[in-house]
Amino acid sequence: MIVDPDEAVLASGWTTDVRGLMVLAKLTEHPEHRGQLGVPSKALESYVDGDLTAIDDVPVRQRSGEFLNHAWEVLRTVPAGAPVTYSEFAARSGRPAAVRAAAMACARNAAALFVPCHRVLRLDGTLGGFRWGLPVKRWLLDHEADRSSHEAI
Repeated sequence: MIVDPDEAVLASGWTTDVRGLMVLAKLTEHPEHRGQLGVPSKALESYVDGDLTAIDDVPVRQRSGEFLNHAWEVLRTVPAGAPVTYSEFAARSGRPAAVRAAAMACARNAAALFVPCHRVLRLDGTLGGFRWGLPVKRWLLDHEADRSSHEAI
């Protein structure tokens, strides 16, 4: 994870390659390295422990154009345990015909988990792609489905 001094997530993923995260987030200054990253680290731990909403209020700062910024905000409204299709995501983003643009928003998302692009699936329900690998996407979806079903009981 890379966070700014205000503890907003700039980039995150399942990697130890800080330089790669910097490139993904279009950052030019090397981040300060710390063990725990405050609120984002605590939210991540809570998420893994089963509080699926812990990541919802963590601030995220990504830089891009109007559509991508809006699409990333829309992704943050997709609830855990209720994935949507790329078509549904495009419609929620205000451009129902722009399915490829919706997929691009997922692909260009630098703040994985906090902007939950893993919650978007193909029309037939298959996983599609995920920068961090399909096993990670499957684990996230299964984790959320398991926790969501427990909360419904």
